[in-house]
Amino acid sequence: MALDFSVLVIAHQRHGHLQRLLDGVNRSALQPAEIIVAYMDEPDPEPVESAVPVTSVHVASYPGEQGLPLARARNHAAKHAHSRYLVFLDVDCIPAPGTFGILLDWLRRQPVLAMAEPRYLAQPLDPGPTPDAEELTRRSTPHHLRAELPMDTPCERHEMFWSLGFGIRAEDFIRLDGFSTGYAGYGAEDTDFGFKASALGLPVVFTPGTVFHQHHGVVKPPLNHFADIIQNARTFRATWHGWPMSGWLRAFEERGLVAWDPQGEDLTILRHPSAEEIRAAHSMDAY
Repeated sequence: MALDFSVLVIAHQRHGHLQRLLDGVNRSALQPAEIIVAYMDEPDPEPVESAVPVTSVHVASYPGEQGLPLARARNHAAKHAHSRYLVFLDVDCIPAPGTFGILLDWLRRQPVLAMAEPRYLAQPLDPGPTPDAEELTRRSTPHHLRAELPMDTPCERHEMFWSLGFGIRAEDFIRLDGFSTGYAGYGAEDTDFGFKASALGLPVVFTPGTVFHQHHGVVKPPLNHFADIIQNARTFRATWHGWPMSGWLRAFEERGLVAWDPQGEDLTILRHPSAEEIRAAHSMDAY
């Protein structure tokens, strides 16, 4: 059954993850009209297989731009979509068969940010066919920060908005002016988007629609994105008069990297993390 919705994905050299995402989309009970993949700094991507039509678009970093152009890529994908409803998925997320139906039920009812429920795979998937949802559920666990959130009801917990899997009406995405391009690379652009939604009276709904987050290593805290996070935290503070990413900023402070006043304006870099510190912070636990 087809509905008037598009699936939007941003990607950079993640062909294996993207193919498994597409496998999940193709198994979904509700099939999107199209899939838009915005490749960042990857003008000649590997071909993918999908029964649902896939449109590839490319977004190049500007000269001197820090990190990948995440916000511009999401906005570019949305610009190329032709549907009334938009479902954004991070490239490492595999939707469960019923997820799109759950998100679309909310979007048809009222203007909301309809969030998917992430479950994190504890190990990399073996080569071969993508496991079914029952097997993926068995191998995965929910994120601990989601345990206490109100489920399946509109709420004002916009600080907990994550763009890894969510649905929105196209008209509301335009009304919000998309993701802010004032954030460089990694960090705070999600929270900014959530706060813009709150300011325009658009509630967030944490639904039971599942996306399975594919396993990959991370840096905890993200010392590899230190400069981006500091710059983006300052940008967010200037816009919304509060500090985002407080857990990461506190971890940076504990390591002697920054001087930070959570109640005031001060966020000063004392030193940058060393390559050794970044290597030591690598973790195979992404949640």
